[in-house]
Amino acid sequence: MALLLSGGAVAWKALPAMAAESAVVIPPPQDAGTPAAGATTETAVLAGGCFWGVQGVFQHVKGVTQAVSGYAGGEARTANYEAIGSGRTGHAEAVRITYDPRQIGFGQILQIYFSVVHDPTQRNRQGPDVGTQYRSTIFAQSAEQARVAKAYIAQLDQARSFGAPIATTIETMKPFYAAEAYHQDYMTLHPNQPYIAMNDLPKRENLHRVFPALYRDKPVLVGAGT
Repeated sequence: MALLLSGGAVAWKALPAMAAESAVVIPPPQDAGTPAAGATTETAVLAGGCFWGVQGVFQHVKGVTQAVSGYAGGEARTANYEAIGSGRTGHAEAVRITYDPRQIGFGQILQIYFSVVHDPTQRNRQGPDVGTQYRSTIFAQSAEQARVAKAYIAQLDQARSFGAPIATTIETMKPFYAAEAYHQDYMTLHPNQPYIAMNDLPKRENLHRVFPALYRDKPVLVGAGT
């Protein structure tokens, strides 16, 4: 992931020669939960490595009305990019996903998350990024979300869907803080940036390939008029 310098300048760290992880085709949750009666908007907060790719994938999912990059798991005073880079703030880079439950459910959100967004067997790292800020975590927004997520992880582990046990944790009662403006819509705005091209664009292509019925070509962006 980029190292951001003062004044907004960017210096790219050396990236190991490694390809983005492949998608893993998995079944949907056996218990996808039940949305609140009459609900037209629900929210999920997910962490799965660098938030550029997580946001970029969900911005292409039908039914998602907004996906915002940010921080969750720590305190408000350390919810900034410079602080979380230490790996000692408790924060993970996360994405707040707002969606219409009449079009897509929490279970489908989780299926995409585990299948194409990241490798859930990695503990405190994703691809070239290492540290607790890159951990795989579901920040459950309700007891129902926590229950569904826990059951789905158990289902996937029992089926041995991945080559190793799922390392994803479930955290509750953790507020979300939006990240700095320069992190929003990053994958769309910088498609030729080497990190994005190597690690994140393949995830978008996996979404299109594995979930064609849920894919939309035009992303829903945070920046007005972008």
